[in-house]
Amino acid sequence: MNYQQTLDFLYSQLPVYHRIGATAYKSDLDNTIALCNALGNPQNDFRSVHVAGTNGKGSVSNMLASILQEQGYKTGLYTSPHLKDFRERIRINGKMIPKGTITRFVSKYRKSIASIEPSFFEMTVGMAFEYFRDKKVDIAVIETGLGGRLDSTNIIQPLLSVITNISFDHMQLLGDTLEKIAYEKAGIIKTGVPVVVGETQEQIKDIFVTRSRETGSELLFADSIYEVKKAETSLSDSDLLCMTVRHNENLYFPELSSPLAGFYQVKNITTLLGVCEMLNKYGIEIRKGYIRKGIEHVLENTGLAGRWQVLSRTPLTICDTGHNEAGIREVLNQIRQTPHDKLHFVFGVVNDKAIVKILELLPRDATYYFCKADIPRGLNADELKKTAGKAGLAGNSYPTVKSALEAARRNAMKNDLVFIGGSTFVVAEAV
Repeated sequence: MNYQQTLDFLYSQLPVYHRIGATAYKSDLDNTIALCNALGNPQNDFRSVHVAGTNGKGSVSNMLASILQEQGYKTGLYTSPHLKDFRERIRINGKMIPKGTITRFVSKYRKSIASIEPSFFEMTVGMAFEYFRDKKVDIAVIETGLGGRLDSTNIIQPLLSVITNISFDHMQLLGDTLEKIAYEKAGIIKTGVPVVVGETQEQIKDIFVTRSRETGSELLFADSIYEVKKAETSLSDSDLLCMTVRHNENLYFPELSSPLAGFYQVKNITTLLGVCEMLNKYGIEIRKGYIRKGIEHVLENTGLAGRWQVLSRTPLTICDTGHNEAGIREVLNQIRQTPHDKLHFVFGVVNDKAIVKILELLPRDATYYFCKADIPRGLNADELKKTAGKAGLAGNSYPTVKSALEAARRNAMKNDLVFIGGSTFVVAEAV
């Protein structure tokens, strides 16, 4: 098989969560364990950091990988989903896994894949672990898919576990309360492995405290020792998020800038700094100067895209992958603070989201361009328009993301704002 035939095989033979949703989700680790046994358990042959959470885990994972690269470590990075290219999921020092490596992996283990019948995600996890072992990475940053306790990545024994925050998402799989979701995320905390929780949320704080006591794991709430504040800058002439950072009330970074310009990155950088502190404590040296460099160079070091990303200036066109209630709130807050005359919102969602609450958050005075990403899980644009209309949102439906974006740009005046969001997969077709 060539590379394209290999991809076609993977997408056609294996259940793919980002395409079909919950039916692709496996509620145990049996397949992953069986597959990794067939691979010789590569996850045991490299050091790792395990990152879970509802929002921010992708940004934290990419920034941490960038920092580790700047410090000089050969760094693996496993994230999901991808935006444009399957190979985005598996990187070493920012470089995507070669096509030939993917083809060889599938050819070599095709019998095991047929026998075990893993999901697409389970297979990808095994591929990443083998690649990181074979290339002898110094350390790998491993992002969970969803949840934590039963996530395929949860067979690793990391140096450090990280939980960014907890909010409502994937409730049909993880539970319908914050406590239930937090319990699933806390499932990545392992015996004797320290844990950093990015955000102190009083409603669920005790779940992490209890779990860390049960496992004998040192627990750090990053926001208890780091305070990151957004500096006042002109939003119209800067693509950077400028911040000041205090550590235990002492000035740590008088000025720190990030090309990830979403205001919500303040929370992610708080988490990130806690992670760096804990890694230093447990033998992974990260100097302060490399923290700055890693944050500043994250885009070129890791290829991260779709986080408050400016696509064009006239009219100002921005996309963001925020897709659940908490993520949309953060995005809308920044839209309100971004100078513009009229908002043109290119909007699509997947069909398993609780979209009514999200629709109720969206501004009534915007013009909407309802669309469906080219995946089976995408909610039909006409159906989305109808549901949105009941929530007081006005606009037209379009058959594709591209046609919706073209219409928005056509209609937008020079000082208007075109925003693309609602789903990672809508953003993927716009960047």
